[in-house]
This record gives sequence, C-alpha cells and structure tokens, in this order.
Amino acid sequence: MRVGHLVASTSRQAGGLFHSVRNLAINTQKLGHDVTVFGLKDEFTDPDMPAWGAVPVKVHPVVGPRSFGFAPGLVRSIQASGLDLLHVHGLWMYPSIASLRARRRCCIPCIISPHGMLDPWALRNSGWRKKLANWFYEGAHLRGAVCLRALCESEAASMRALGLRNAICVIPNGQQLPTGAPVDRVKEGLNFAPGRKVLLFLGRLHPKKGLLNLLRAWAACQRTVGESASWVLVVAGWDQDGHEKLLRQAVLDLGIADGVVFAGSVFEERKVQAFQQADAFVLPSLSEGLPNAVLEAWSWRLPVLMTPQCNLPEGFDEGAAISVDPAVESLCRGLSVLFRMTASEREQMGARGRRLVEQRFSWPVLTEEMTQVYRWALGGKAKPDCVRLC
Repeated sequence: MRVGHLVASTSRQAGGLFHSVRNLAINTQKLGHDVTVFGLKDEFTDPDMPAWGAVPVKVHPVVGPRSFGFAPGLVRSIQASGLDLLHVHGLWMYPSIASLRARRRCCIPCIISPHGMLDPWALRNSGWRKKLANWFYEGAHLRGAVCLRALCESEAASMRALGLRNAICVIPNGQQLPTGAPVDRVKEGLNFAPGRKVLLFLGRLHPKKGLLNLLRAWAACQRTVGESASWVLVVAGWDQDGHEKLLRQAVLDLGIADGVVFAGSVFEERKVQAFQQADAFVLPSLSEGLPNAVLEAWSWRLPVLMTPQCNLPEGFDEGAAISVDPAVESLCRGLSVLFRMTASEREQMGARGRRLVEQRFSWPVLTEEMTQVYRWALGGKAKPDCVRLC
C-alpha cells in the first residue's frame, strides 16, 4: 500500500502527535508499505527531521497565521504522491481542507484520527472558531472519511454523540519501550532536587492540563501532609499562550516556590534524564485523547497519578495508577496517597505500568491492527474486529 500521513507539524511542536504519528509511520514502513508524511514547516522541523529515519517527509511553508496553517503547495504535493490512502491526524486547521480537496480530486480514501480534538472539553475551547470551521470545512471532512480512528472508547462515544455515522476503529497510541536493563533512579544530570523525591509533569503548559489545581493541591498538602516535605513537583514542558506566566505567579501566591521547579522544555537526552530522575508521574488533565506521556512514564516503571479524563482506565484496573479528579480536593487526596506509599509500593505500581505497556500498547501490534484497517478501507473483504459500523 502507498499510505500518506498528514499532520500539522512533523516536529516536537506537535507534542504527543509527533511521537505517535512518527512511530506509526516508521512501523508501517517496516511492514513493507510505502509511507510518506506530509506536514507544515515550523521552527523545529529541521532539527527533528532525523527522528523520522527512512520515512520520506514533505514539509510545506506556512503563509499567514500559524494557527491556521495555510500551505499553498500542500494539496498538489498530496495529489502528486499517488497515494492509495491518506491518514489525517488532527483537526481544525488548513490540512483538513487540503485533505478534503485532495480526496475529491483524486478519489483518495481517507482515515481521520482526531486525537481527542472532538472531546467535549476540546470543542468548548475556542468553541466559536471551531463551530465556524465545522460549518465551512471540518464537518464535510469528517463525514467523508471512510473510517474515523478513536484512541479509546470514550473518544468513539464522543464521535457518535456529534452525529458522525462513519465506521469507527478503536486503536490506541503505542509506546516505544526504553531499551536495556531497568534503570536505577538517578539524581544527577538535571539536578531537579538533590535529596528529594520527584513528582514529574511533562507536557504542554496549557489550561486543559489542570496544572493550576495541581499547584493548589500541592500547597494544601504542604500544610497538612508531613511526608510532602520530602517531595518536589517538577513541571517540564513548553509554554502555550502564556500559561506558564500564570502558573509561576500561582506558585508565588501560594508560597510553594521551594517545592516546585519549572524545568522548561525537555527533549531527547534531557527527557530521558527527567524520567530517570522521577519517582512518580502526574497528569491532572481535564481532557485528553490518549496521552503518550502516561505511556512513557509507565515504560520507565513510574507510578502515575492521573484523571479518568486521560482515557486510560486500564491503568486503574491493573493498579498502575492512582485515580484523581481534576478538582483540588481530589488531587490533594491522591497526592497524600502517593506521598505515604513506601518505595517498594511505588516500584510495584510502576512495574505494573511497564507490563501494561508491554502487553497492550506495543507499536508493532498496534501498527499491524492499523494496517488491517487500511486494507479493509481499500476494499478488503474482512472487517477487522476493531472496526464498528454505525
């Protein structure tokens, strides 16, 4: 098959999408298929290009606002590639229009992975703009897809709630496991907090991540939970729309500057060091598709504190995560449970997370499942079990 992947950014700028699309493309190529990736050029495109390995990546400069991503050559590039199928990742930008035009001109079947962008919280965020986009192009783009790919059951339900009657396949993201023997927790390298245990957050600094309430809960625990003094919260990630300034001010207002570290963006070796130095991981999100960061934390054998909105109920079922709501009181209770766990209990929880990734979120297994969907979308007779018809 000649498969194209279309994504707004082919670099770290895309956050978790960078890792999920890249690994899907690389593993699809390993199965013997022709794979081409199409995207928009940004400031990190060139330094991140080697991460795609042998997968051809065609990037196009943006004209006008980056938030819309108008790239004049994108449609022609897709048309000229002779694709059998186009897999689109993400919504609400010009690549959706490019996909719609290319599909109409060349009759290319299309699969769309919204990656959580149709969840209720995501739709409310900048809601008026998304309503206009849905009316002008995104609605037609979604309805015309031969199949929608949901990362979890919750996302599939959100699609149906919006009236979409396409076939839906439910296939999660995967995670590349760290190679080698299990790591010892090291306290050298980034030197977050010598002598203290590290609770790590890693991701975009954005309101939907729930960090303001996490800081408020952290402050409450500092006053009421004695064990909290031996922990530090490390907030690692890139700022979006000035949210970091708000978080830093909250740290000062709450009087918790001695227990919170802003590490900035961490990539490559620095990200590995961050996971190696962490003793636990937290994601208090209000909305997620399926967060790569949690899978990555589990791959490093870290216990996880997360909300049900992360759409990984397997973690709670298998005892690999502590469940909290995004509210301050619930986060405070969850932090208290974590702080009072012994080192052995944390290690056991982290080991359960590692097994979960090995058994259910392996990229080779998930890529084979995705390629079965591709074959079916191209006219194959056997419908894969992961595909649900309306």
